[in-house]
Amino acid sequence: MMRQRTIKTPVSTTGVGLHSGKRVELTLRPAPANTGIRFRRVDLDPVVDIACSALRVTDTRMASTLTAADDGPKAAVKIATIEHLMSALAGLGVDNLLVDVTADEIPILDGSSGSFVFLVQSAGLVEQAASKKFYRVTKPVEVVEGDKWARLEPYFGFKLRFSIDFGHPAIDATEQMYEVDFATTSYLKEISRARTFGFMQDVEMLRSHGLAQGGSLENAIVMDEYRVLNSEGLRSNDEFVKHKILDAIGDLYIVGHPMLAQYTAHKSGHAINNKLLRAMLDQQAFEIVSFSEKREAPPMFAMDWSYA
Repeated sequence: MMRQRTIKTPVSTTGVGLHSGKRVELTLRPAPANTGIRFRRVDLDPVVDIACSALRVTDTRMASTLTAADDGPKAAVKIATIEHLMSALAGLGVDNLLVDVTADEIPILDGSSGSFVFLVQSAGLVEQAASKKFYRVTKPVEVVEGDKWARLEPYFGFKLRFSIDFGHPAIDATEQMYEVDFATTSYLKEISRARTFGFMQDVEMLRSHGLAQGGSLENAIVMDEYRVLNSEGLRSNDEFVKHKILDAIGDLYIVGHPMLAQYTAHKSGHAINNKLLRAMLDQQAFEIVSFSEKREAPPMFAMDWSYA
């Protein structure tokens, strides 16, 4: 059968929160089958556990943020900027994991998911004695907000197509659309190293709202009105649109299981991605499936390209 996965041993790192600017210690720990991805605020006494759920996403300003509870004392307990870690876990097929953090935000590290991929690879992966579960989309679902939209459609695998339009000369000079089908493409090679990006002219406004406090040229692509300011430039000519796909993969994995679907979007972000998941759940446009044999699964899941 297609089995669930966790990591073999605990692994830790330290970094800074992109928006909070706080120093954060992060430890990934193995978890039993059917645990899912769970965040634990170990800086609090008692420790607060926050389960991944599309219905627990309460803030989508520049990141995806989970809240521990709807009301009561735990309603104020959050964990922010989870999308890059979630993207890495989706790309490596990690089903169960405990994520211990000492602050209210996951560290940004280099601004991509590549550092999280390295952490998981350092810990190693192990299969568990439980069937891997998937959300299989059964009918189209779409969310439209002005000229921004995102759609899920049935597909026997996982394919994403994203187009961007920022009206900025540095971004306009790069690829504006990217499509990836993970039946034939490695997440590690093509997506994981794409960094987040932002604009110098927005920094003052963002910081006045408590955002981007920890942003720098070390953890983001930064642009002025005309050009990229990072001395090393871009990692690829399609880094901007690939990072939007990286974010979307992480946002979609918050639902709790990998998806069998085709995702298509134009100018989407964390808010629309979460609304799309909620629409899928509300409209019951899915079924949860498992595969008794690897050969029955889509090619991307039947092969092991985690280290490719």
